[in-house]
Amino acid sequence: MKKLLAAAVLAAAGAWAAITFLGEADTGTAAPSAPAVPATAPVTRQDLVDTKTVEGRLTYSGERQVAVEAGGTVTWAPADGSVIRRGRPLLKVDRKPVVLMYGSLPLYRSLHRGVSDGPDVEQLERNLKALGYGDDLTVDDDFTYATHLAVLEWQEDLGLPETGRVEASQVVFLPGAVRVTDAKLSAGDKAQPGRPALTVSGLRRLVHVDLDTADQELARKGTKVTVELPGGERVGGKITSVGTVAEPKGDEGTTTIDVDITLRKPPKSRLDQAPVEVELVSERRANVLTVPVEALLALREGGFGVEVVEGSATRVVPVKTGAFGGGQVEITGNVSEGMKVGVPAS
Repeated sequence: MKKLLAAAVLAAAGAWAAITFLGEADTGTAAPSAPAVPATAPVTRQDLVDTKTVEGRLTYSGERQVAVEAGGTVTWAPADGSVIRRGRPLLKVDRKPVVLMYGSLPLYRSLHRGVSDGPDVEQLERNLKALGYGDDLTVDDDFTYATHLAVLEWQEDLGLPETGRVEASQVVFLPGAVRVTDAKLSAGDKAQPGRPALTVSGLRRLVHVDLDTADQELARKGTKVTVELPGGERVGGKITSVGTVAEPKGDEGTTTIDVDITLRKPPKSRLDQAPVEVELVSERRANVLTVPVEALLALREGGFGVEVVEGSATRVVPVKTGAFGGGQVEITGNVSEGMKVGVPAS
């Protein structure tokens, strides 16, 4: 930030170089002088927010790879960007669908009459009921005859072998609806049990940042940020996840942590992996005196000053600088709220 401040001051100095190095070496002030400065701005008292902008990308939550247990020839695969909901096929192998159902527990065993009670049975029954199967089905952890009949009806509708047994080659349980990020298999490819077939994500949009570990203090869970999206749209957001593992960043010798940001409202852009800029708060200063950064003058003896305008006279007053943000800079010294300071003409 000091480099940015120095650059801004140098730019301002170039705009009105005639007064850049005012001030006597022993006092840092100059006698009242005229002519008047090109323009003035008031010394104001306000809260000042110092920010840092980092790069991120607009993406979707919960990306993960999905493997199927069906083996054979892929006869249908979804297009990238497709949204798949409960009861719909994630893939078709030998013309038989591998169906998405909702749940957190993977299908680790065959489910059929006589299987022991368990939460996986309840998970299956809940999905069958939601899909409209089993009028007499009670959702619990017991695979009953009513469950068997519901499975037969479901298999018949999907063109699956009517066995009454639900196999891992027929169903994949995921937490909810998914968006296909990358279909790794296409029609004609060979599906192999356990081989990743799709990369999917959730439907919620978020911003992901690979944050340099040197800036990790800027990323605290719950902190509000501002995101500039493609096309210039600016949306507020909140940091919802901060990684705890540093990962190498290419061959640059630096490391990053994962930071996820939830947006306050859905973005207009539908692009995945679109580049964005995230404005992080690096410092917040309350109730401080500020002036426009271009009001700062580089003094001959070092440091900065501002040119105070009093009627038709001016004098340069040395100041100490603090936080910088929004084009304003915090100053302390022999200045007070309401004073007028010189700035370049706009």
